Amino acid sequence: MILRIGVIGTGAIGQDHIRRITHSLQGAEIVAVTDVNAELANKVVKEEKLNAEIYGNGHEVIEADNVDAIIVTSWGPTHEEFVFASISAGKYVFCEKPLATTAKGCKRIVEAEEAHGKPLTQVGFMRRFDRSYRQLKKIVDSGKIGEALMVHSAHRAPEAPGFSGDMALTDSLVHEMDVLRWLLDDDYVSAQVLLPKRTRFAAEGLQDPHILLLETKKGIRISVESFVNCQYGYDIQCQVVGEMGTANLPEPASVAIRSEANLSNEILVDWKDRFIDSYDVELQEWIYSTIKGEVSGPTAWDGFVVAVTADASVEAKKSQKIEPISIPERPDFYSKSHVLHY
Repeated sequence: MILRIGVIGTGAIGQDHIRRITHSLQGAEIVAVTDVNAELANKVVKEEKLNAEIYGNGHEVIEADNVDAIIVTSWGPTHEEFVFASISAGKYVFCEKPLATTAKGCKRIVEAEEAHGKPLTQVGFMRRFDRSYRQLKKIVDSGKIGEALMVHSAHRAPEAPGFSGDMALTDSLVHEMDVLRWLLDDDYVSAQVLLPKRTRFAAEGLQDPHILLLETKKGIRISVESFVNCQYGYDIQCQVVGEMGTANLPEPASVAIRSEANLSNEILVDWKDRFIDSYDVELQEWIYSTIKGEVSGPTAWDGFVVAVTADASVEAKKSQKIEPISIPERPDFYSKSHVLHY
C-alpha cells in the first residue's frame, strides 16, 4: 500500500517534509497540497515535480477522496482547526508543533479523538526519534545507572532572530518538556523559572537566558538551561544522574582535528543539521504506522501535556514562584492497549 498524503502548508518545514517523502522515504506519495500563498504551493509542486493537485484551502485537502492522511505544517494558530477537521474526517494526521496554541485547544482535540474512538494524531516532537536520545533512553530504561534522581539539560542556539516574549519557553523548550517526560516515563508536578543575568546579545526586551526547574511525580528534579543567543553554536545537552552512575546524551559525530597545537571538534550551528536524521526517522515511522492503522509517536495527549507544562512555566516566569502543573491521569484511551509505544 502507498499512503496518499495531503500537505497543508508549503512553507519551510512543509517543503522539507514534501522533499523527504518524495525523494528519501518509502511507502508514501504527496497527492495534494495547499497554502495560503497559492503561488508558493504552485512553485513547490513544480520544483519537486509532484503529481499532486493544488487545493484552495486545507479543508478541501482533508475532504479529498484520494487523500489517506494529512500533514499539517501551516501557521501555528491554524493547527487546531485542521487537526480537528482531520479527526472528523477519520483521517490520520501528523501535526507539527504546536498541536494547538492553547491547552484548551489541545484538550478539545483529545476529546474529539476519544469521541471518534481511535487515536489518529501524531505531534511533531522529533527528538524522540533522534538516535542520541534513543541511546540515552535505552541506558536509562536498562537500570544500569539505577533509578534516575536528577536531570541536567541545556538548549543553546547561536542566535534567535524573531524571538520575543516567552518564546524560549513556548517555542523552544517545549521539545525538552516532551522528550524528558518520555525519557523518564514520568510527568511533571511543578515548574519554576529563574532569570539569570541577561546577555547583551538578546534583542531589546527579550530575557535570555532562562533556567527552567521541573519536578516530576516520582520526585526527579530537572534543570533546563535555555540560552538562545549563546553565539558559539547549536548545542543540546542532557545528563541523567542516577543512583549508581550518570548517562550523557551522545555528542553529534564530528571529526577530531589536531592542528596548530590544538585539539578541536566542530560544533554545529544549525538546528536542522543537528536533527535532520530524526526528521527522516520520524516521518518514515509515521508512514509505516499509519499504513498499519496505528499511532506510534507522540499523541494528542502528549501535545496537551506539553501545552499545560508550557502554560505553567510561563506563569512561573511571571510570578517568580514555584507553580503547580496539574496534569490529569492519562486516559485509558491513550494507554498501551490503544497506542503503540516504541
